[in-house]
Amino acid sequence: MERTKVRGWRWRSNPLRRHSDVVEAWVLLVTWTAAAVGGAFAGSLTAGAVEDAVQRDRAERKPVSALMVSHAASGTRDVATGMTYDRVRAKVRWTDTDGTVRTGETSVKADIVAGTTVTAWTDGRGHLVSGPISSAEAAVRAGLTGAGIGFVGGLLVLAGGRMMCLRIERRATEQWAVEWDQVGPQWVRKTS
Repeated sequence: MERTKVRGWRWRSNPLRRHSDVVEAWVLLVTWTAAAVGGAFAGSLTAGAVEDAVQRDRAERKPVSALMVSHAASGTRDVATGMTYDRVRAKVRWTDTDGTVRTGETSVKADIVAGTTVTAWTDGRGHLVSGPISSAEAAVRAGLTGAGIGFVGGLLVLAGGRMMCLRIERRATEQWAVEWDQVGPQWVRKTS
């Protein structure tokens, strides 16, 4: 026997429709609306917060002119992928904004000889850091993080709504059992 699905049956006037069906319909409507709107709102807030954090991080990184202390190694080849890396770690020396001469390791292009001037990046405390990410990378990072948080937030709301619907269905089934215990014996006598 093929089962027919009737859309919107909980909303239509029907003598078999129970109060729990109407409540379940409202819970579903509110849940889906809250998941969509709340997920979009949470994702938007998260994307904005990540974008602000990335912008602050980019603003703190300052380029300094550094002198290569040692020769940079040749680019390395990844055995598994065959990819050649053109950046290596090398020792550099630079003068901080307060006049302190510092030495540290940073990422530079491969095969640079000692004595060459390169650009290194420092944070607000004078420590070497990687260069700031580009605006495109920042936008992608903010967008993906916001989309992920919005998706997860929406799923959590939907899961909560589903739990409420299951509870409503369980109570309706219990109520149906109580009603059947009252009416069922009358039917058995008439059909025997």
